[in-house]
Amino acid sequence: MATTSLKIKNMVCRHCMEALLSVCKTLDLEVKSVELGEVVVFAEAEQIDYPRLRKLLQENGFELLEDKDQQIVEAVKTAVIAMIRESEGMPEVKNSVYLEEKLEVPYNQLSRVFSKLEHLTIERYIILQKIERVKELLSYDEFSGSEIAYQLGYSSLQHLSNQFKSVTGMSVSAFKKLKDKGRKAINEIK
Repeated sequence: MATTSLKIKNMVCRHCMEALLSVCKTLDLEVKSVELGEVVVFAEAEQIDYPRLRKLLQENGFELLEDKDQQIVEAVKTAVIAMIRESEGMPEVKNSVYLEEKLEVPYNQLSRVFSKLEHLTIERYIILQKIERVKELLSYDEFSGSEIAYQLGYSSLQHLSNQFKSVTGMSVSAFKKLKDKGRKAINEIK
């Protein structure tokens, strides 16, 4: 049976995957596989009711990505989020090598497309995602600063602290004292 791969924007967690499965069920689409940013269904592209699919996706906070450059940007974002949030520490290779291997696209192409559409570099996006993760981990108050630095691949607590202050304008200790932590949803980070 033929399959169709659908690239989806704003899928950032396991709950998103469950919501997408529900959308597919509503459309009577049998799912072959689902992962962050993509669902593969057992159907020819012509058999899919795209207007209804787009409407249901939008109602659930998603968007169907049909433009190749948008698909690249979303794939980079999904890979970065997974790298920072779902691993036991950062990868042992450079971020550029990780992304190139994960997405099977030359890094210079990923970088060019990402910068053109997002108006920031992949490196800056990674930093912003890491800082949001630091905020989250600090809010939980389960890990020391050194443990957080290690988990996120910082060379030292001082490096994390310097980057945190550069991005947020406040020290880690000042952030810890805030009642309203001002965190952003990970799909809203720019």
